[in-house]
Amino acid sequence: MQLSEFARRWCYDPARKRFGEYSTRLDKDTKLRDLEESLDLIGEYQRRLWANRRRALLVVIHGPDTSGKDSLIRTLATYADPAGFHAWSFSRPQGAEARHDFLWRVVPFLPAFGEMVAFNRSHHEAVIGERVWPVLAAEQYNWDNRYRSIRNFEQHLTEEGTTVLKFWLNLSEDEHRQRLLKRLDKPRKRWKFDQSDIDGWAKRQHYESYAEEALASTHTPEAPWMIVPGDDKPQARAIVAAILADQLQELAPEYPREDQEVLDEYRRILARNGVK
Repeated sequence: MQLSEFARRWCYDPARKRFGEYSTRLDKDTKLRDLEESLDLIGEYQRRLWANRRRALLVVIHGPDTSGKDSLIRTLATYADPAGFHAWSFSRPQGAEARHDFLWRVVPFLPAFGEMVAFNRSHHEAVIGERVWPVLAAEQYNWDNRYRSIRNFEQHLTEEGTTVLKFWLNLSEDEHRQRLLKRLDKPRKRWKFDQSDIDGWAKRQHYESYAEEALASTHTPEAPWMIVPGDDKPQARAIVAAILADQLQELAPEYPREDQEVLDEYRRILARNGVK
């Protein structure tokens, strides 16, 4: 995958496998592309992607509870054409999902050619969340096999024309605590509070440890992970939006080329019906 210079700045580094080795907040003086500018570019080039119908973009977003996954996706959708942009959320597998292989549930929601799709959590939960809250009996898991399946799955997608970009929102322990408290204190956020939030907080270290292993095992040049500072939501949105804007321009730099003979024929038909 051809990443922009800006995207390479946030790309996962195999030499730094612990989240603590990455920043969770940038200095206020750090200059980022204006968010509105990036969103405007996303809107324009996502329409070009939709018009060409030759490539697809899958955006995978992970991070601990309260890391801002939902609000990030809402922001990315601001100027997107709803015909070609969709978002899906994946929680703990239940029912039919738990009775199939772990990749089965995401396949129907993959982007078609021309589409940009955002996953709030994804097939990667099968090697992160399911290690903390298992769905199957322990002896039924083989994590190395799942890592290999994910790598092969994403390689298949990229070879068939779907670009895969994966983002981890890196949230500090203190910020995580403060956001959970806000869910308790503010009526506007209280509805989001769930027992799983407390479970996730209690098992934060286990969750991060498994996530660190998962990223190390599934980061590839074809489907890279980006580690995004998550303590400041506007900063995180600006970073992700800029990366996606650059990638969409790479995927669909132009609208489809017009056929001048067809355009001329349309004009003749309309002229005969009194339209000039």
